[in-house]
Amino acid sequence: MSGGAPGPFRTADVDVTDPYPCYRRYREEDPVHRGEDGWYLFRHADVARVLSSRRYGRGGLPARLPEECPHLRGTVANWMVFMDPPRHTRVRALVAKAFTPRVVEGLRPRIGELAAGLVAELAEGAAAQGEADLVDGFAAPFPILVISELLGVPKEDRPWFRARAVDLQQATSARVARRPDAFAVAEAAAREFGAYFRAEFARRRAKAAGGGTDLIAAMLAEPVRTGIDEDLLAGTCVHLLTAGHETTTNLLAKGLLALLAHPGPLDRLRARPGSLPGAVEELVRYDSPVQMISRWALEDDRVGGRVIRRGEKVTLVLGSANRDPERFPDPDRLDLHRDARRHTGFGLGIHYCVGAPLARAEAEIGLTALLGLPGLALTDEPVRWADDLVFHGPARMMVRGDERPTHGE
Repeated sequence: MSGGAPGPFRTADVDVTDPYPCYRRYREEDPVHRGEDGWYLFRHADVARVLSSRRYGRGGLPARLPEECPHLRGTVANWMVFMDPPRHTRVRALVAKAFTPRVVEGLRPRIGELAAGLVAELAEGAAAQGEADLVDGFAAPFPILVISELLGVPKEDRPWFRARAVDLQQATSARVARRPDAFAVAEAAAREFGAYFRAEFARRRAKAAGGGTDLIAAMLAEPVRTGIDEDLLAGTCVHLLTAGHETTTNLLAKGLLALLAHPGPLDRLRARPGSLPGAVEELVRYDSPVQMISRWALEDDRVGGRVIRRGEKVTLVLGSANRDPERFPDPDRLDLHRDARRHTGFGLGIHYCVGAPLARAEAEIGLTALLGLPGLALTDEPVRWADDLVFHGPARMMVRGDERPTHGE
């Protein structure tokens, strides 16, 4: 893409291994861009304004979900990410209790144990084979294990959960374009998830003692007061399981990839591991796990001199907003000491990621465990990126390292 004004923005035309030069051109030359399927916003100020404005909403189910997938449609309809107030407000209040800093802090020892176990397995595999896949061996299973702990899912069910979560994610637009059976696979996963959680609810209710401290127990105690039905509870469980899976996987994989590409900051971070919480914010800003989200205009609005009409789709390019020099000076430089607050990696406004405290803890603890692995480095095999610009991250990332980590959580 060179010479003249940028043409219509299409995700298929963007280099998934490095989308930022493309974003830069649109941000500089056509920041409020009229694409073939709606508007695209590339500047931080515009993205932040729309995310925080009640003039824009989620607009319900994605239009791409076919009518012949009733379980998938029913499950997604109960995801709060696709809700607007007042329904969104009620569901978020229910879920938010599980993600307070106090609750997450109480989970940290267990999260550390899970991270240490996976890193030990990764190291042993790398020692035996000479290499191991960071995505398959750590970044993908780690978030599933953590959210399973939070929900109270039995240990023996977790491999099944991970497989179904991967199947459900086939319904994203990028994957549907690549495989003809994508919706059928996602529909089957939604049906199986629904059956699982309804059976789990029945089992919990049948227990004479009742109670429990996990999230399912907490949610089952709430509907009496809130009027939330079982379909919504099941959909919420599926949403929590899947929403934190791929996003945190990408955060961990891309965070480590960025650190390995910057030896100076990496060495300083290893010398001062206490600075990792701030570094996580910069890693989210530098290479956001989710690159785009969409909203729908609920009324006419004007952004950057362009008129957006009621009912039009607006895609907010988070990855571009987080590289906007008007908000973050020298944005293409990884600066672990930067004040990266107000990045858009977790969203803003009423849809700000409810699981952000947990994602931060997982990234901090997971990266700490990985960086304790002596000799950790990429192999000569190129990183293979998933063909998805929205949920953006490596699909395969081969690393090598010594057999045992030097320390862990």
